[in-house]
Amino acid sequence: MQQTIVITGASSGFGRLSANALAKAGHIVYASMRDTKGRNAAQVADVRKYAIDSKVDLRAIELDVGSQASADAAIAQIVAEQGRLDIVMHNAGHMSFGPAEAFTPEQLAELYDVNVLSTQRVNRAALPQLRKQGRGLLVWVSSSSSAGGTPPYLAPYFAAKAGMDAMAVVYARELSRWGIETSIIVPGAFTGGTNHFAHSGTPADQTRVAEYETGPYAGFGDEIMKAFGAILPPDADASSVAEAIVRVVDTPFGKRPFRVHIDPTQDGAEVAFAVIDRVRNEMLHRVGFSDLLHPRVNG
Repeated sequence: MQQTIVITGASSGFGRLSANALAKAGHIVYASMRDTKGRNAAQVADVRKYAIDSKVDLRAIELDVGSQASADAAIAQIVAEQGRLDIVMHNAGHMSFGPAEAFTPEQLAELYDVNVLSTQRVNRAALPQLRKQGRGLLVWVSSSSSAGGTPPYLAPYFAAKAGMDAMAVVYARELSRWGIETSIIVPGAFTGGTNHFAHSGTPADQTRVAEYETGPYAGFGDEIMKAFGAILPPDADASSVAEAIVRVVDTPFGKRPFRVHIDPTQDGAEVAFAVIDRVRNEMLHRVGFSDLLHPRVNG
């Protein structure tokens, strides 16, 4: 069944790959991004070209996840044009790389804003419509780092993604009685096919960085990147994440998986989350809230 979908951070990476794939699957897809008339004007033009060439319903839309007003306006426009909104995909995010000590608290706050608070702004804009419909789906693009292997020099990013994952889990329980499903997508480390590593932030305190580089961690950043590259299979393809999201979206309501792992490095997150999610579910069973584990069929 055709769905109306909005994807945050869809100018590149998993967001754009998913937008293309979902549109090809027959859905109405809004690829949202900020600054559509400025830095992302070329991406807007490319979205339009892809839609025409592929004969699909793919549209770029202005949505700055750092602004509640922008999120409100984008969702209002989608609902005005389509009369409904079926799926919200939380994909917008940013990575940073470097020794944790060298990042300022303000940098950590900014990273948390992009990766976590952004989802809250979009939810507050979109959830009234989904609740009104009594049906919907939230797709959260998490990270295997939230429960799997966590190499050094990525602490601010890992902490933010863990926060987003925790939000996704609790939101799932608070929305199930409204008939709103949740699927958490858990990609592993893809060093190619996205701009995460290429556009990652760096520490503001370069003096601290220099102390690490001239001390026992000299050259450690390069070692980490080489180690990542060594364990990543040559056939690892970021588009596999988009394909997994299409499968989730096309799965009938009530049958969608709570978590989907796409991890070519097999860092252990799938095993760890199986235990973590089971413990959380058992607690709900014990206190009599088992119904929260499945979306209610309304209407």
